[in-house]
Amino acid sequence: MFVLLALLIGVVAGLRAFTAPAAISWAAHLGWLHLDGSWLAFLGYRFTPWVFSALALFELVGDQLPTTPSRKTPPQFVTRLVMGGLSGAAIGISGGSLVVGLGAGIVGAVIGTLGGAALRARLAAMLGSDRPAALIEDVIAVGGAVLIVLAL
Repeated sequence: MFVLLALLIGVVAGLRAFTAPAAISWAAHLGWLHLDGSWLAFLGYRFTPWVFSALALFELVGDQLPTTPSRKTPPQFVTRLVMGGLSGAAIGISGGSLVVGLGAGIVGAVIGTLGGAALRARLAAMLGSDRPAALIEDVIAVGGAVLIVLAL
């Protein structure tokens, strides 16, 4: 079960890079995800969820700007891989295998990045504008992150 959740949180990171670690950080902070004694324990620290939540909000706003680069450019793509891997690793630690969680999170981030870009382009074409497609993607990313955290 933890492998599927790690993969799915990676998909969320592919859609919105900072939404995934924000959700995982809240889960760790609230005691739903046990990272104590691991190198990812910092995710559950007092201020970490707030920092990641602020980054996630800035990303949601920034994604609406016309000057925002494609998620498939190297810096954005690598950020999504790192955040997917980090989030998946946290789930993996809780599930007993950091390496499997890390790998699943990275694979999920690739799926979310490439699949999300394709889906958004199709939605934008169908709707005649990118903004509604972006908002739908935001809802999917945030809603998915909440559902994944609740499943932990």
